[in-house]
Amino acid sequence: MARTRRTRSGAVDVQDGEDDTTVAQSDNPAGEKGAVKTASPAVTAALKTSLERFQYGDTQSNANANANTTPPYKATRKRPLTDKDGTTPTTPSPSPAKRRRQSSRYAPPSTYAHLPKLLDILEPDLICIFVGTNPGIRTATAGHAYAHPSNLFWKLLHASGCTDVRLRPENDVDLPKWYAMGNTNIVERPSKDAAELSKTEMAAGTPILEEKVRKYRPEAVCIVGKGIWEAVWRWRYKRELKKAEFKWGWQEEKERMGAVEGEWAGAKVFVTSSTSGLSASLRPAEKEAIWRPFGEWVKGRRRERFGAEGRVDRVKVLPVS
Repeated sequence: MARTRRTRSGAVDVQDGEDDTTVAQSDNPAGEKGAVKTASPAVTAALKTSLERFQYGDTQSNANANANTTPPYKATRKRPLTDKDGTTPTTPSPSPAKRRRQSSRYAPPSTYAHLPKLLDILEPDLICIFVGTNPGIRTATAGHAYAHPSNLFWKLLHASGCTDVRLRPENDVDLPKWYAMGNTNIVERPSKDAAELSKTEMAAGTPILEEKVRKYRPEAVCIVGKGIWEAVWRWRYKRELKKAEFKWGWQEEKERMGAVEGEWAGAKVFVTSSTSGLSASLRPAEKEAIWRPFGEWVKGRRRERFGAEGRVDRVKVLPVS
């Protein structure tokens, strides 16, 4: 049975069983009508083959088709970044979390009773003596002042001008003979750090320190750390040192130590920064700036007392009363 299909150029009869795909005639400038041609068998076969791609087949065929069309990575994955040279940068592994140092708490004297005591390096008539907080474990074990590698004492002593060369902890016994300087602490017993000491025992070390200064009579006392001066203040004035009352460097005349009324005015006091490696409130350059005026003063006094070189072969020993 034939059916009629209407095209732009007119009606065309198509027999059943024929492919109704046609090639439409294009209009020519003259408007003449051309014959409408039906598709050839070769074109029809190619079209059917093309359409078969979009038809559902058996399961195995679909699986094979999906395997061929699956992208190499998920569609939601971002495109990997590349450097300018076209290489893909490697992702650095996350750095391990820093271990937080546990805060120390008060430790009784019995905790470190097995450690030896650190001997004072003191002689009469020194230009100055340095006063530390107390010996650390490394210092007590070594038997020499400021022996821990992280401590900046010997470095700052040289950088400030107190010594013309950088000394080692083993040279602490040579300080009086070479530079007319000595060393002691406000608390005698060793501990891991100052946090293991109580405020009470630090303040109670003040009269002992005053007695040492009174006995050996140095020209000056250098307090190595703000906390030590705060302890001295608590003993003297029975209260905490206010922020506005503190200052680095030379202290007022009334703060001299070891004075003997009517006989000796006492040693003047210079407060400098702590040299402990645990003290990070000041940068190294800031510590050097605080230490420098004292080093210049020590160097000048040594030249006045012992000549242009300012180096001492032997310190004059005065009788101890």
